[in-house]
Amino acid sequence: QVQLVESGGGLVQTGDSLRLSCAASGRTFSTATMAWFRQAPGKEREFVVVISWSGDNTNYADSVKGRFTISRDHAKNTVSLQMNSLKPEDTAVYYCAAAKTAMSIYRTNPTWYAYWGQGTQVTVSS
Repeated sequence: QVQLVESGGGLVQTGDSLRLSCAASGRTFSTATMAWFRQAPGKEREFVVVISWSGDNTNYADSVKGRFTISRDHAKNTVSLQMNSLKPEDTAVYYCAAAKTAMSIYRTNPTWYAYWGQGTQVTVSS
C-alpha cells in the first residue's frame, strides 16, 4: 500500500519558520515527480512547489518563491519543505503529492498527481 505521510506542521507567528516532511512508503518515488500543495479554508487546492525526480529542477509558486525551499532524499524516500518568513496568508493544510512517474515540473494541476498524503496544518498568526 502506497502511503505519503506529512509531518512538521504547527502554529507559528509571522516571520517564523517551519520544516515539513513527507515520508513515502509502499514504493519508491525516486523516479517520480513530487510536489507540495496547500488548501486554505474555502479555497481550492493550489500548488506550492514541484520537484523533479532527480531533485535538480524545481518550480515554485510566485507567492512562496524566495521563502520556501523543497528538497528530496532518495535514500530515505522523503521530500521536505523548508518554509521561512511565514505570513498569515500561508495558513493552510499542506499536502505532499507524488506522480506515478517523472513528468514536467510545470504540471501544477493537482489532477496530475496520483498519490496524496493526509495533509498537515500550518497556521501563521499575525
